[in-house]
Amino acid sequence: MADTLSYPQAVTYNRHIVLPQIDLEGQEALLNARVLIIGIGGLGSPAAQLLCSSGTGQLTLVDDDKVEASNLPRQILFSRAQVGQFKVHAARDRLQDLNPDCRIRTVTTRLDDEALRQAISEHDLVLDCTDNAPSRQQINAICYAQQRPLVSGAAIRFEGQLLMVDPLNHSPCYQCITRLFSEQQLSCVEAGIFAPVVATIGTQQAHIALLWLMGKQVLPAGQLLTYDGLSLSWQQFTVPADPQCTVCQLTKTSK
Repeated sequence: MADTLSYPQAVTYNRHIVLPQIDLEGQEALLNARVLIIGIGGLGSPAAQLLCSSGTGQLTLVDDDKVEASNLPRQILFSRAQVGQFKVHAARDRLQDLNPDCRIRTVTTRLDDEALRQAISEHDLVLDCTDNAPSRQQINAICYAQQRPLVSGAAIRFEGQLLMVDPLNHSPCYQCITRLFSEQQLSCVEAGIFAPVVATIGTQQAHIALLWLMGKQVLPAGQLLTYDGLSLSWQQFTVPADPQCTVCQLTKTSK
């Protein structure tokens, strides 16, 4: 049986509930949602905070890194007192203060394909908040195989990008965009990152996820959004499916 909002919860989320696009039905959809967030750094910090504080029922946080002092300017969940702790444990403690009703699970290991496949299958939606191309490709491929929607974000220097992948509607996937836009091989350590850019992209990942969980869709699947943090401008591109894509086209033909 689905959980229903208690009176104290209804009071807490009143500003959502009075929006006719959300109402009680939408807020209760969030209460019953399970979201997997992979990467609790610059993108995952604001995304997790907004998903938790907005009333998402269950979050699973995956990250094998520990908090470092150099993280603090952009990874806004953490405090200096938490340096040395696993990021997922530090994030859990801060998030439980925000919303004790949110069930939070933590994973402190890097998931191999089998473990990631199991984790993805247990959730309604996945947020890819990682910072490297191999992880993005791995998450994209397994989400598509498991038929789970994915909100992928990336940021470096003053640039960011957002993509929603919806396997149930046979959307193009992350691998499709790599033939149109070269994948960034440099890390933020090497190239640098402007702190507000990761906060902007992580916030938009949460925005897209929350609307999708409530039955809305602000960003059509397969639409790539890019952000220029110097000019404060967004561009939107329609990504055609790659006929030779070994992820989405192979999955489609194998059905």
